[in-house]
Amino acid sequence: MPRDITRIIDGWEFDPDRISVRLIAGEDGREKIQLRLDLGLLQMEIDGRPDGQRPAGFESWLDYYRHEQAAHDAANPDAAPFTLSESDCERLLREGVQYYHRYLSFWHLERYELCARDTRRNLQLFRFVREHAKHERDRMRFDQWRPYVIMMHARAVATPFVELGDFPTAISAIDAGIREIRQFLEEYGQADKASECGELVQLEKWREEVVAKGPTRLPGPPPDALTGLRHRLADAVREERFEDAARLRDEIQRMSQPEGPPAAG
Repeated sequence: MPRDITRIIDGWEFDPDRISVRLIAGEDGREKIQLRLDLGLLQMEIDGRPDGQRPAGFESWLDYYRHEQAAHDAANPDAAPFTLSESDCERLLREGVQYYHRYLSFWHLERYELCARDTRRNLQLFRFVREHAKHERDRMRFDQWRPYVIMMHARAVATPFVELGDFPTAISAIDAGIREIRQFLEEYGQADKASECGELVQLEKWREEVVAKGPTRLPGPPPDALTGLRHRLADAVREERFEDAARLRDEIQRMSQPEGPPAAG
């Protein structure tokens, strides 16, 4: 089996001014993501851990440590609580970076529901580390990125509603992100510096742009199958059923494609 990747990236030049990402069909029949880098590429799985590994038999190290924390606290209700060591946090940080590469790729592929899924996952990672890391410096290594990931999650959740013309629901998703970032600033005694938080400023500016589009909302019962799918997509995103939303979005895209020309007879 050839190991040289020259043929794989031939004709796909690296552009330092933009993120270059594509979907490919893997040899195992599953769709995969490829992210072009200056020295090659990253290839990631769509579901599960981006590198396809199952550490200690779990979907991710986060799932493993969650299991360990629950088992420890159940077996030792009167003992010291479960803690994450510095090496545990290092392992979780490396894993979190994998999900960062993937949700950024999903964003640029306009797979917003999957971007929302992975940003929500990293926010859960940050919360777990805040609650269980032994050292404050480890907590801060993760939590410093919370405003950025909140912003990306809000954009990923709201964008499908903007595309559907459901601006009130989009604004609700944006407002949730704004509240979470303001809460972050309050937690760290930085509420008076809100105007200096780039992520908060971006969300507030985007909110103004969405408000200016008007209060349109998709009306009444769906008149056809395609509109019905769009309603189901909106419900799935609103309820954070991101895997269902991704499947519905794929179905909408498939149904929206014009049929090819008839075969010559």
